[in-house]
Amino acid sequence: MFNTIREDINNVFAKDPAARGVFEVVFCYPGLHALWGYRVFHWFWKIRWHFLARWLSHVTRFLTGIEIHPGATIGRRFFIDHGMGVVIGETSIIGDDVLLYKGVVLGGTSLSKGKRHPTLGNNVVIGTNACVLGNITLGDGTRVGAGSVVVRSAPPGSTVVGIPGRVVEEHKPQVVTDLEHGKLPDPVAEAVRYMLAEHAKLDKRLAELEKLGSIITPTDELEDKLKELAKEFNSNS
Repeated sequence: MFNTIREDINNVFAKDPAARGVFEVVFCYPGLHALWGYRVFHWFWKIRWHFLARWLSHVTRFLTGIEIHPGATIGRRFFIDHGMGVVIGETSIIGDDVLLYKGVVLGGTSLSKGKRHPTLGNNVVIGTNACVLGNITLGDGTRVGAGSVVVRSAPPGSTVVGIPGRVVEEHKPQVVTDLEHGKLPDPVAEAVRYMLAEHAKLDKRLAELEKLGSIITPTDELEDKLKELAKEFNSNS
């Protein structure tokens, strides 16, 4: 037991650069408190003391803002950063070295009594306010961008972003457990950039044809707005 507690504390130092001391980690990290509480009420759940397990999980939720169903299965070195609003459903299965940020939901999409919540492999990172819904599997090393809604399984080493979540990178080796949200691909922005570039090409060709035909056309009132949009998307690329 003491080895597990020591591992949990060291895991906080490994995954949160804000951690400065053991006392701070032990007394000021709700994600750690929720994990320790889970270990207790999960044990009661396994011996079929279901009411006590649910009641203890309810108390832990009140104290930490993190809701972990006692029936969930969680691996080693699990860490919840900040944690407020995190929800982990009953049939969720979480591998080793998984990192969840604030507001993450591992939810179900079925009323059946069977497996209805996600399965996360090892070294999975899920960004702030992302939802992973249904009996799907995120392979080892998967990264989910902030605010994404994932409803389909993702292969190992993939990056998933958007609503609904789409795989934008595959088989990317993950050396360290992090998630730099500002560097994640944005498929929607890429599509907009492509459309703006195509519009600029068509606009140029049309202007050349009008010039050859001596056609006078009124000024396009949307031209300035399109230039502003193109500038905004290109500056964020």
